[in-house]
Amino acid sequence: MQKHDKPQRPRRTPPPIALTIAGSDSGGGAGIQADLRTFAAYGVHGLSAITALTAQNTLGVDAVHEAPRAILRAQLEAVFADFRIGAVKIGMLASPAIAREVASVLNTHPGVPVVLDPVLIATTGAALARDNLTQAMRRHLFARADLLTPNLPEAETLLGRRIAKRTDMLAAALDLRAQGVRAVLLKGGHLAGSEVTDLLLDDDGEHWFHQRRIRGESHGTGCSLASAIAAGLACGQPLAVAVEEGIRFVHEALAGGYRPGRGNLRVLDHLGARSA
Repeated sequence: MQKHDKPQRPRRTPPPIALTIAGSDSGGGAGIQADLRTFAAYGVHGLSAITALTAQNTLGVDAVHEAPRAILRAQLEAVFADFRIGAVKIGMLASPAIAREVASVLNTHPGVPVVLDPVLIATTGAALARDNLTQAMRRHLFARADLLTPNLPEAETLLGRRIAKRTDMLAAALDLRAQGVRAVLLKGGHLAGSEVTDLLLDDDGEHWFHQRRIRGESHGTGCSLASAIAAGLACGQPLAVAVEEGIRFVHEALAGGYRPGRGNLRVLDHLGARSA
C-alpha cells in the first residue's frame, strides 16, 4: 500500500499583538476578561499582565487583592522579552506602587503605543483604587500615555472640578492634555440625553463622536473601548481611526449585550459585534 504524505498546511502569518495590563474580573464582564475578548474580536493576539484579582459579579465587588509587585514585573518582562507588542492598554492599577511598577517597565519600551484608561471606581460604585492613585498616574504614566480615556467622573477626579455639560468637555480635555498626555478621549456617557457624545482631542484638534444612547446599566464599556483602540493601534490604524472604530465596536457590542447574572448589569457581546 502506497504511503501518502499529509498535505502541508500553509504557514500562517502571526496576527498583531496587544497587551492588557489590568485587573481580573471574576464575573467576566470587564477587566482582563473583556480586554482579551475585544482583542480576539479584532483578530489580535492578546497578552495580559494582571495587576489585581477581584471577587465580583453583576451585583457588586466583594474583594480586591493587589498583585505582588514582583510577580507583576515578572509578567511584564516575560511578555516584552518574547513578543513584538504593537500596543498596550492599561486599566485597573489599584495602587500607586502598581502604577510605578508599570511605568518603570514601559519606560524601557518607549516606542510602543499606550492607551491609559484611568479606572478608579467600578460600575457598581465600588472603589478599585487606593491611596492617591490619581497623583501617581499623573506623575508616572501621563507622559508615557499616547491616549487617556477617562469618563466624566474620572475626569472630574483628575481635574478636581465638575463637568456638568457638553460645553465643559473641551475645556476639561484641554486641561487634561496639559497634564502631559499626548491625546485625550473624554467619554460623555454620564451626561443626560438620548445621544452619547465623546470628544477626542489630539494634535489635529477636536474630533466629536455621537452615538444613540442604549438604555440600561452596562458593564465593561470603558475597558472594552480602551482595548479596542489599543487593538486598532496594534493593527496599524491612526489614532483617530482607531478611536472611531472602537466607539462603533463598543456600541454594537452593547446593542447585542445581555444580562448573564442576577444583577441589572448588561455585558457586551464582543465577538458578535465584530462579526456583524
